[in-house]
Amino acid sequence: MSARLRNLSLRITPVWMLVWSRVGESRVHDLIDRFKPAIPKDVPENFTKKPLIESSYAGMQSTSHPKDALPYSKPKNITHGGPPKEQVVAPKVPSSLNARNDGGDQKEIRSKSAAGDEMERPCQLEFGSYCIWSMEHKETMKDSIVKRLKDQLFVARAYYPSIAKLQGQEKLSRELKQNIQEHERMLSEAILDADLPSFVGKKIQKMDHTIAIAKSCAVDCNNVDKKLRQILDLTEDEAHFHMKQSSFLYHLGVQTMPRSLHCLSMRLTVEYFKTSLQDIEQLHAQKLNNPSFRHYVLFSRNVLAASVTINSAVMNAEKSGQMIFHLVTDGQNFYAMKHWFARNSYKEATVRVLNFDNLKLINVYNLGPRQLSPSEEFRVSIRDIAQSSPMQMRTEYISVFGHSHFLVPEIFKSLKKVIVLDDDVVVQQDLSSLWNLDLEGKVNGAVQFCGIRLGQLKTYMRGYNYNGNSCAWMSGLNIIDLERWRDRNITGNYLGLLQKFQNGSEASWRASALPISLLAFQELIYALDDTWVQSRLGHDYGVSADAIKNAAALHYNGNMKPWLELGIPKYKSYWKKFLTKEERFMDECNVNP
Repeated sequence: MSARLRNLSLRITPVWMLVWSRVGESRVHDLIDRFKPAIPKDVPENFTKKPLIESSYAGMQSTSHPKDALPYSKPKNITHGGPPKEQVVAPKVPSSLNARNDGGDQKEIRSKSAAGDEMERPCQLEFGSYCIWSMEHKETMKDSIVKRLKDQLFVARAYYPSIAKLQGQEKLSRELKQNIQEHERMLSEAILDADLPSFVGKKIQKMDHTIAIAKSCAVDCNNVDKKLRQILDLTEDEAHFHMKQSSFLYHLGVQTMPRSLHCLSMRLTVEYFKTSLQDIEQLHAQKLNNPSFRHYVLFSRNVLAASVTINSAVMNAEKSGQMIFHLVTDGQNFYAMKHWFARNSYKEATVRVLNFDNLKLINVYNLGPRQLSPSEEFRVSIRDIAQSSPMQMRTEYISVFGHSHFLVPEIFKSLKKVIVLDDDVVVQQDLSSLWNLDLEGKVNGAVQFCGIRLGQLKTYMRGYNYNGNSCAWMSGLNIIDLERWRDRNITGNYLGLLQKFQNGSEASWRASALPISLLAFQELIYALDDTWVQSRLGHDYGVSADAIKNAAALHYNGNMKPWLELGIPKYKSYWKKFLTKEERFMDECNVNP
């Protein structure tokens, strides 16, 4: 995490410590108020009623998408020594820079009802998209009465040492001690409200009465204050620990390949060497490098995701016979991909699988770690320095080309134009009109994202010249003019930028994808109409059904991919309807996203 982001978090979290600046009895009562349970006063009388529904981390303040070392949604391997990370950039934003489109682009308006008002929610600075997910997956509290008992026990223990020292309060001291022992006995046998005895309501009322009397006595506030401070520190530490633990498990879940998909890949690989299927490259050799056909390029390690993207594009195409898909994967998944697309057909379209590890041209370039690099995704947290409060934050999610994309003109030397798709995209309409689009001399036709402008990322641009008002752009669905790419020497410019931005480590290599992609295509982006792609389906619960229906393609950018159990449920149906049906390997591996 950058020093700027770390310092920002530190300025946010100590706010609660201001309560200790108070003195005397009012300080003690303020602390006691913090332990009041968030349940109705009539709970003891209505013990048999259903427990309240609260957020799974109600009342906690936390912080973000910790994406320090690696970009957050594409990786499949988890770095040892800590929880999964997300690539974070947290630039300060000059107030003169408008972070939105002047036209009020509806695609960039945050959904407050779903993702919350991130200007007042620093949670994502520490725990990331876990905060969004946990807010949407509210749980029914089954231990609200147990929590009420614990709160009373904390307060009673704080007062008991002082009451025990008072002359003439022996009876109150005995009652307080007896109530503490009874509460401890009940809590030792109960985890949920259902485990509590039927007379718990009377015990709660009795403890409330005893505590009220204790509060009316003239006690040494410093002793009570000290005890409550200890309890508060322990409680907040415990809450933060559980938040970190939950966040770790969440990120582990979204960044690790599901067991069923791993099974599918292994079964397909084994089957490839056991059976003999006709090689697609030999059958359609005349098509594969013919620029008169419509060529689509995907970089992916996920056979299921790639098949859905290809199937959705074919099923919505008017002339599938013109479609040639070039699927570039790594050596580990190559044979699984080959076998899958050899045994499954997609109308009249042709699918060619390439092994990135076997492309000899890689040796020509110094690409750092010589491995497949699909699109990278980044969470960008922005603080407006014109605001007086450090909590004036907003968070955006963008995806850009990975390093492998910059080799497309070299891999497909005979092609003049290609459409590049990410494997987390679902196509809903025919893409034919993109091929007739006049890019007006530009290289990359992409949907722009003006929630982030280049001037807001100046810290990460290493002093390069650029237009600060230029919008960022998104990968996912891009139309690329390869002839213009070669004329502009985009690949050569990329290699020059790579030497400046990476220091030899994999982390810096992957993180450099953001500034390199933005700088390499500076002034070379043709802005596609926003209706071409509806993004945010991998992190925003508030995308409207109308926006989804009207989009030509859906982009599940973010952590919550549709093939994961943690994916956003209401968006999964758009993806699942393009899954291959009646595939025996999916049934045997229990693949049911």
